Amino acid sequence: PSSLCSRSSPSCPAPTLPFPLAMPRSQKKPDPERQLTIKVRACQRLLKEASYYETEVAENETKLSRMKADGAADPYDVKKFEEVLEESRMMVPDSRSRARRALEDLAGFLESNEAELDQGGEWVAKARDLIKANGDGEEGDGAGAEVKETSVEGLEEGEAF
Repeated sequence: PSSLCSRSSPSCPAPTLPFPLAMPRSQKKPDPERQLTIKVRACQRLLKEASYYETEVAENETKLSRMKADGAADPYDVKKFEEVLEESRMMVPDSRSRARRALEDLAGFLESNEAELDQGGEWVAKARDLIKANGDGEEGDGAGAEVKETSVEGLEEGEAF
């Protein structure tokens, strides 16, 4: 036990590692083409995610209406499925707004790095196509659709929603 030293002991040397704990960061400016590729792929992913949630809501609404129409479904199952549907509905505005912000960021990046980017390049063309197809972020993707009315249907007198 006397040969072991504790870290709190001043006579115990600090352990040395054969490699540095952190690699030094390069001081050069990030490559705009690489940044553009990352931003375009992020926009593609976020748009795909928003589309997925919208499709999921439509499919779940159909399934729920079938469950209610059959009458054979357990009321507990119907209630739980309504909760699942509501969770999916809540994800649609969030995913739309994240996609809209990413598109706005992409448009701003294209403008601010116009001189450094290869204007005839594949990723610049993809970025412009994405922005054109999905609006410029100010009008195109239904940002106003984020505000939904609260349905008070089915609430009892005095019940909070």
